Amino acid sequence: MIRQYDYDNMPIVEIVNDMIIDAARRKASDIHFDQTPTDLMVRIRIDGELVMYAQVPAAVKKNLITRIKIIAGMNITESRLPQDGAIRSNVDGLNLDLRVSSLPTVYGEKVVIRILDYSMSLQGLETLGFSSKNYEKVQRIIKKPNGIVMVTGATGTGKSTTVYTMLQILNTTARNVITVEDPVEMKLAGVNQVQTMSEIGLTFASALRSILRQDPDVIMIGEIRDNETARIAVRASITGHLVLSTIHTNNSLNTIERLVDMDVERYLLGSALEGIISQRLCKKLCPKCRSSRKATPYEQAVFKSALHMDVTDLYTPVGCSECYNGYKGRVALHEVLVINQDIRDAVVNNMRKEDLRHLIYDNEDMTSILQDGLLKVMEGLTSFEEVLRVIDVDDDLGENDSELKDAIIGKRRNLTSSDNEEVQDEITNDSQNVETSEVETEEKKPETLSDPTFPEPPENQVSEMEMLDI
Repeated sequence: MIRQYDYDNMPIVEIVNDMIIDAARRKASDIHFDQTPTDLMVRIRIDGELVMYAQVPAAVKKNLITRIKIIAGMNITESRLPQDGAIRSNVDGLNLDLRVSSLPTVYGEKVVIRILDYSMSLQGLETLGFSSKNYEKVQRIIKKPNGIVMVTGATGTGKSTTVYTMLQILNTTARNVITVEDPVEMKLAGVNQVQTMSEIGLTFASALRSILRQDPDVIMIGEIRDNETARIAVRASITGHLVLSTIHTNNSLNTIERLVDMDVERYLLGSALEGIISQRLCKKLCPKCRSSRKATPYEQAVFKSALHMDVTDLYTPVGCSECYNGYKGRVALHEVLVINQDIRDAVVNNMRKEDLRHLIYDNEDMTSILQDGLLKVMEGLTSFEEVLRVIDVDDDLGENDSELKDAIIGKRRNLTSSDNEEVQDEITNDSQNVETSEVETEEKKPETLSDPTFPEPPENQVSEMEMLDI
């Protein structure tokens, strides 16, 4: 529990304001108000992890939820349907931009407040954690006169921050920049931003058709969600426009597959796609309390397989008064793919997935998300455990990466001979114990059947299964 409030004497207005301001100052990304049978549980998400914040008594929990809905501009008389709202205010010197969502549950309305912070977008591309190699590739990609650039990742991995940062660079008086978003998360001076409203027919696809008649130089699509939007975006990129967009995929290879699955013609995708930026977020080590330790044989095996490098020391989280369990903030892991002619030909010719993976990743210029994460571990930015937490072994690694897969899942190919003998002895002993147990069971089986304490049922007794059949 982080905070205690005097719910009997403190006004609800002050409690709600204090919760929001304190969460924002703690760099939380979300505030969760979860209904329970007895009270209201409040949790905040810090560095991607939910932590307990406060417990609101049942006597005041309804008033607290009502206050949030009032300041978010939501209908306080409707509690049976989900609602969305927004809060924009300046409190105690903090510019708050919040998105509020309510959801009816069996115990009452659950409310989630998302705290939007796009300060990173205003600080420039170099502050987003790109390595020098990836930073140079991103600069090359956004200088293309036309084509489509995809920023990919799961929800909450900073895709919008990266896209807005690139828009800041492209936003000049010499360019006509138009965006279509749902919702418009950050207002940019000099950029024509369109908010979709599906209830009146203003969808991504319909807005894009009109945007193409507005003489745009750069088009930003908040998210490619359906086949029609994907096809229009690709066709717009090959007619002289630079298109930026996001999509929910894990890596570069999956992005190509997803666009093909959305009925984008391969010959168009091969010529339109210019670059893919995939990213994930992991917790950042606190620079004040992190400590150095010796790398384990398991960790050394993973570094050797992934980077072909020998490591002896790594940083580990400790914990202090200025961080949470040794972590403070988050750092992005990136994978930047610049589409070359070989990849274009492979996409057009429908190359097999594993062959395409080999073409993309077996390239000296390509750094995978795992490799970028391990490099950041060596720099002391994050921990080895955090990188493995965000890596999907089955999805991110292919058939040709069997040695690296074995190292990550713990087969430890670098064990010493004595360790191997001990492991083999354990396996042998386990198998012998299993065989002995099976033999003993078979020997005891007749005795159990003839035991008078377990009499056989009468012949005319109907079993449960037979009764069901009847």
